[in-house]
Amino acid sequence: MAHFEVGGIVRALHGVRDEWRDSQRRSREPGAREFPSRDALAQIVESLKGALFPMRLGPPDLRHESEDFYVGHSLDSALQALLVQARLELEFNARHEPRSPGEIDDAATDAVRRFAGALPQLRRLLDTDVLAAYQGDPAARSVDEVLLCYPGVLAMIHHRLAHELYTLGLPLLARIVAELAHAQTGIDIHPGAQIDAGFFIDHGTGVVIGETAVIGKRVRLYQAVTLGAKRFPTDAEGNLQKGLPRHPVVEDDVVIYAGATILGRVTLGKGAVIGGNVWITDDVPAGASVTQASLQNAPQGAGA
Repeated sequence: MAHFEVGGIVRALHGVRDEWRDSQRRSREPGAREFPSRDALAQIVESLKGALFPMRLGPPDLRHESEDFYVGHSLDSALQALLVQARLELEFNARHEPRSPGEIDDAATDAVRRFAGALPQLRRLLDTDVLAAYQGDPAARSVDEVLLCYPGVLAMIHHRLAHELYTLGLPLLARIVAELAHAQTGIDIHPGAQIDAGFFIDHGTGVVIGETAVIGKRVRLYQAVTLGAKRFPTDAEGNLQKGLPRHPVVEDDVVIYAGATILGRVTLGKGAVIGGNVWITDDVPAGASVTQASLQNAPQGAGA
């Protein structure tokens, strides 16, 4: 049997962790886990997806007559587990903004209770996303196929859940939920992005939607579309300024074709059509059509 001197590696890794904790001014005191768990959030999201769509995303042997029982059981276990993760995030944040254990517990419980109360409306929004995908893709044979197979719909289920957590003051949990979908689909939607009803991402791989993007109703995106930031303002000390509006506003009924890149706080007006592989850094009027040819023929600097 080979020997790998594991004991020495363990001691060395311990030293590296201590160096990191000291550099971050974190305690070395023994105790429980400090951070939310990605694995726990993955299980919570799976339970929530089953509760939202029990006969499609629930267990394979579920029957209609036991649907409500399953939803109730799944919701209760998922919300209890979510409460644990919410406490962990708020406890971690309390290192910078001190709060008592009672205040943390109350805040976590309130956030999870409000999250639970939002689930029926969230399901209604997701129904509009599913319908948009079915109606917008001639290859789709049923809404069930869309829900079960389309990566854009999976990404939106995660986003609707993540955005709710984000608005309730749990941005780390929200980011983990979003990144679980990113890893599975290649679609990167920041949980802060505001997306209205009837949103459809076709194919999806390579789509990026930034934190402060605002997207209206019935918007359709194709693969490799970026709704990103043009520049990153800094403060007097050179640090990035967080939270400033820096991503596009996409109004109702806009279509953005594959490979388009839209950067900065620009507005794509209602009903605009953005062609494939264009680069846009200026506002686009309502109803306009922007293609590579139209940009090449435009005055220098327009739309680019």
